[in-house]
Amino acid sequence: MGLSVVMIVFGLLGSVLFVLGLRRIWRLKMLSGAFEGIGGVLLISLALLLAAMMTNLHTYQRLTHESKVASLRFERLGPQYFRVYLVRPEQPAEIYNLWGDEWQLDGRVLKWHGMANLLGLDSDFQLERLAGRYQDAERDAHDRRGVYTLYKGKGLDIWSLAREHPHWLPWVDAVYGSATYMPMAHGARYEVSMTQSGLVARPLNDTAREAMGQWH
Repeated sequence: MGLSVVMIVFGLLGSVLFVLGLRRIWRLKMLSGAFEGIGGVLLISLALLLAAMMTNLHTYQRLTHESKVASLRFERLGPQYFRVYLVRPEQPAEIYNLWGDEWQLDGRVLKWHGMANLLGLDSDFQLERLAGRYQDAERDAHDRRGVYTLYKGKGLDIWSLAREHPHWLPWVDAVYGSATYMPMAHGARYEVSMTQSGLVARPLNDTAREAMGQWH
């Protein structure tokens, strides 16, 4: 809400200054008109930049406490070959095929501080990738696993911008990736939550608990 208000104010003020600058130039007051016009363009540009940032942030979820991000259910299709049904809150089920012994879910986290908190920005997170993996590192490097992108960002990619150019976004406190992985088994069900310390997976049925008990 805070960023929306700032964006609207910048956009309106920039538009007014731009129009006033054009009117002054029309009346041959070139210098003052140029200053007002340039000021208006700068404010409109800032409003458009904020709009791009807000569009990207809209793809993230606010992290004010532990939040459920997904549930997963597995069906065995063959040796070390599984179909997974991934369900995210308020979204239809997504179906993927994974190879290996384990599944891994990756996410990205944005933490803000200072003025950003005053503008209403809390920590945000976004699921990024789902993949299969083998316990054997050699097989994990060379065998088929199945890797799927879950992040469908829009607008300005703030996470990448903050990671590559931290001085451009001084209000970003931290950007980091988080991952969790668990064994795959026929009929196993898991729930994944994002906490302040990262992604956490928990078994939802006896099959998943039994798979974790045999996991090594």
